[in-house]
This record gives sequence, C-alpha cells and structure tokens, in this order.
Amino acid sequence: MTKDTEKQQEAPSPAEEEARQPANDTEQPTPESELAELKERHLRTLAELENLHRRHARELEEMRKYAMTGFARDLLEVADNLRRALESVPREALETDELLRNLVTGVEMTERQLLTVFEKYDIRRIEPELGEPFSHELHHAMYEVETADHRPGAVAEVMQVGYRMGERLLRPARVGIAKLPVPVPEQPAAGGPAEASEEARGRRIDTKA
Repeated sequence: MTKDTEKQQEAPSPAEEEARQPANDTEQPTPESELAELKERHLRTLAELENLHRRHARELEEMRKYAMTGFARDLLEVADNLRRALESVPREALETDELLRNLVTGVEMTERQLLTVFEKYDIRRIEPELGEPFSHELHHAMYEVETADHRPGAVAEVMQVGYRMGERLLRPARVGIAKLPVPVPEQPAAGGPAEASEEARGRRIDTKA
C-alpha cells in the first residue's frame, strides 16, 4: 500500500468533520445574555415582593378598620337613646325650666362628642331624604305609606337612621315606602235621582179622587 493510499484512508469524512466542529455561537449563552436574564429575574422577583407587601398592608388596614365593627354597632344604640331623649323634651318646657335646659344642653354636648368619635373612625349616618329612591343596600323597608306626595317606591318616612363604617354597612336606615292611595268608592249623593223620584211619587196628586 502506498503512502497516498494510507493518507486517503486516514482522512475523515465530511460528516466527521462537521461533528468535530464546535457548536454554533448562537446556541451557547454569552455572558451578556446571562447577565440580562439575571437582571430580568431580579426585577420580576422585586415586583412580586412589592405586590405581596401592598396586599399584606391592605389586608392589615381592612382588619384594623373593621376589627371594632361589633363594638361600633353597640354604640349606635347609645346614639339612638341620646337622640330620643332630646326629642322627647317639650320645646316650651325649655323656656321656663332652667334646670331642664341645662340638662338638655349636657345631653346635646354628649351627642356631639359621640358623633365626633364616629367621624374619627369613619362611621357616618345614613339619613335618607323624603322622596329619594329606595336603596336595597342602604335602606330597610318596614311598612308602606299611602301618599300622593311621593312616587311609589320612594322613601316616604324615616323610622330610624342608619350607619356605615367606611364601605361596610353597620345598620340600614329603617324607612316607610310610598304607595299610591287606595281609591275610595263614591257614595250616592243625598237627594239623588232615586230619592227625587220617591218624593215626586209622594207629592203626586190623585186626579181620580
């Protein structure tokens, strides 16, 4: 065997040459691409942590705001009793009785102080205006009122004011709902045609006599 023949047998095939060549540069990550990917992961992790922190803070605020909901509902009865006491005093008695006037002044100051505490904790009154539409979220219908002053379904009377604490309803306002009056059937007028005919028959002259 000649030397040229030995060289031809030792020469690799094109497939072997391609297999021996290094992989394409695009298939191997570069330091720059790895750094960009790490930065993206870092930013995504920071965004997730920030969202988690905001959600946790919002939940804590909701818990703090509504933790005393039951206690606030009990205080509503105190506010109702103070208002009933003030409304039960005759106005003319205040002009003549100085002791009663001083007592009413003290009750009014107590009521104002209680309402100030309510505002501090975002507790606000729900006092519907007469004639405003009925709201299932804020009002509780107790009875119906026959009236032509307001359209049917509107608030006609306010039995008890309501309260809300932020967006949470503590107590709906108790109201009376307007409805159309029932028409009264007309009664025949006195001295109508029937009675007139009876009178005419009673006064008829007998020409046969």
